[in-house]
Parts: sequence; structure tokens; C-alpha cells
Amino acid sequence: MSVATLEPTAAGRFAVPPEPVLPLTVGQYHAMIRAGELESGATIELLEGWLVTKMTKSPPHSAATAKTRRRLNEILPDGWSVDAQEPVTTADSEPEPDVAVIRGLREDDVERHPGPEDVGLLVEVADTSLDRDRVWKKRIYATAPIPVYWIVNLADREIEVFSRPSGPCDQPDFGAHQVFFPGDRVPVVLDGQEVGQIAVDDLLP
Repeated sequence: MSVATLEPTAAGRFAVPPEPVLPLTVGQYHAMIRAGELESGATIELLEGWLVTKMTKSPPHSAATAKTRRRLNEILPDGWSVDAQEPVTTADSEPEPDVAVIRGLREDDVERHPGPEDVGLLVEVADTSLDRDRVWKKRIYATAPIPVYWIVNLADREIEVFSRPSGPCDQPDFGAHQVFFPGDRVPVVLDGQEVGQIAVDDLLP
């Protein structure tokens, strides 16, 4: 199955391809997976109804993902666990964030992927994917709404933290945005409570 990569418009939206196409619902996407029409492990994800090719991962990207997952695992309270590059289901999307902090254990629910109500924090590690993570993924996560969203920004060597999601609206976004630099410590907030802090230097490769 061929999958086109969508490019952002000047307004930050992603243009509909010029060919006649139909966006997929999450249900249709799941049906295609069950029917074997999409290969297991295919490098695509469903974003706002479109099948989109995932960005390739550089060694620094993989290193930052591993470091973030390890450091979060070290400080999470009971009742939470950390996933890496696994699906999270929203109303119209099924992104696979680089790191997700979810309630309970993923293996405890074999009927569905975690939804926004199960998520405390999502993390995207960004190098070549920075524009996509700042625009498209951020809009999806604000709409969901995901309570806290981090971008581990490898290009600028900083951690961007977004909170106070708008939920569904005309221009979904997060109401709060903080940037943390090497030497800073990033607070880890779950259910509105700080459960620990992680040094920026411990997340960057």
C-alpha cells in the first residue's frame, strides 16, 4: 500500500493530496489492521484521518528516547508505567509517540490501546520531525486533550513543555508553554501534581 507524506501549508495545516482520497476513521484504520491490509510494524501512523509515513530515527533520536524512558521510569509513582513508540488512540488519530506515561500497565488491557483518559504525559523526540511535532502532533494532543506534552528538541538542545490543553475547538492548542535548557530541571507533572524532576542534561544525547 502506498502512503504519501503530507506537507504543511503556510497556515500550519496539512494539505489534502490533489488526488481523490477519503480520510480514514480510527475504526476503519483498526479494521484494515485486523484484515491484514496494513503490515504489522509498518512505519505509518494515523494523524487526523490520514495515513502518514513516520520519520526515520537517527542514532541521537534513539538515544534520547531511551534516556527519557529510563529517567521517567525511575521517578514514576505506583499506578503509572512508561511506553515507547506504541499507539495512543484519540477521536480521529492513532499517533505512536516516542514515549508515553500511562495509567497501569499496557498488558492489562488487550482490547484497546490507551486513550487520552489513560495518559499523563506524552513525549516526542524531535530532530527532523520538529515541525511536525510542533504543529501537527501538538494540535492532535491539544484536541485529545493530553494533559502534558513534551518535545525533546534535539536541534536546539532544549525541552519544550506544553500543558493546559484546549480540547476540541476551532484552533486547538495548549495554554501554557515552557522551555527548559541544559542545566535546568524539568518537572514531571501527573494529574496536576509534580511527582519529580529530571535534569535536561539527562534527556539529551
